[in-house]
Amino acid sequence: MRGCPDTNRTGPADAARTTGTAALTAGAAARTTGAPPAAGAVRTARTADTAGRAGAAEPARPGPRRPAEFRYLLGRALPFLVLVAAPLADVLTAPEERFDRFLVAAPALAAVTRGVRGTLVVGALATGTTALLALDRGDRLLPALLAGQTVLAVVTLAAALSSQARRRREVELRRVSEVAEAAQRAVLRPLPRRVGDVGLRLLYEASAAGAHVGGDFYKALKVRGGVRIMLGDVQGKGLAAVEAASLLLGSFREAAYTASGLPAIAERLEASMARYAERAPESTAADRFATVLLAEIPDDEPVVRLLSCGHPAPVVQRGAVVRTVELSSPSVPVHLPVPVDAPFTVDEVPFAPGDRMLMFTDGVSETRDRHGAFYPLERRMRDWAAEPADRIPGLLQEDLARFGARGLDDDTTAVLVVRGGAGEESRPSHEDHLVSA
Repeated sequence: MRGCPDTNRTGPADAARTTGTAALTAGAAARTTGAPPAAGAVRTARTADTAGRAGAAEPARPGPRRPAEFRYLLGRALPFLVLVAAPLADVLTAPEERFDRFLVAAPALAAVTRGVRGTLVVGALATGTTALLALDRGDRLLPALLAGQTVLAVVTLAAALSSQARRRREVELRRVSEVAEAAQRAVLRPLPRRVGDVGLRLLYEASAAGAHVGGDFYKALKVRGGVRIMLGDVQGKGLAAVEAASLLLGSFREAAYTASGLPAIAERLEASMARYAERAPESTAADRFATVLLAEIPDDEPVVRLLSCGHPAPVVQRGAVVRTVELSSPSVPVHLPVPVDAPFTVDEVPFAPGDRMLMFTDGVSETRDRHGAFYPLERRMRDWAAEPADRIPGLLQEDLARFGARGLDDDTTAVLVVRGGAGEESRPSHEDHLVSA
């Protein structure tokens, strides 16, 4: 690997590891509970504009209920459907057809979605209904009626205890989820809507169910003389990818302010991953590599400087002209386990006021339709050239979901960078909304 001086401190890396490990706990919590998904457990498409405030997602517009909600509502209704259907079938059929025996299922079904009180109420209704049906048929108190009531009482008691245990676990998981969500926000904070003279709009979706942070990562910082931006994608998914992303974010936060140029930042990222692999070889994050795209926008020059470590080249729009940047010599991904001695290469591209640049991860560029065709990003950006910058992330998110054969099934990140000075619009967009997990 490339050699570089040991200029990083260990504090941010250690903190990043701790925070990243907690980041996907919320996803695990959401998958293990039967309760309907909480608002905080949905993946969020965040958008940053030029209003000068921290980015935040807008509430979702009313739409059709999700399948999970229908299943949950059906589960709550099932005990009462049994309480109605079983006695009705018992009354309308021949006496030897004993449909009242199905009433024992009512309290068991209630325990799945209701609390102790609700389960006991359903059990009492089932017991009373059984008694009325038995009296209507002229059954004797002993032994048939008493045996049936005893079975119902035992099932109701067991169901109530099960419901209490489920509720207690849900409360614990909800607390863990809240802590994990706070940790996720600390790992990957929303982009500011404006950094210096640069406007930022963000589309970010983590593929892990219930998680806000995945293997994609981003950061933009105002430094002396300009703005520096990092966008990256860690190999794989899960906790190890989040841990590696957290480490790289911490390293960039330190290096961006003091490094002399983009190559120095890339060297610091490489050194941070190498030192972490030596310090914690047992961590699966130590074996991950990451593609990274670094950008530097100087205040006094109409250009953008780019350095790619195995990352897809961005798309630049100037007026109606849209083209993908041709990088002269991309470097290998950060922490790729092969010896490389080639220097980092920086490409300089014209980037004047009013120009736009879309940086993205492979969740965008490698999305395929059902015929195997890749997503035509350059063509879409050309179609949206006249759209306000605020709308681009929402349009991209919706179009990717429609285009992909399996929707958005990978970590998906895109950062639209807008050079200020051309009167860019910053009206709030209704396209930026929460999307279901």
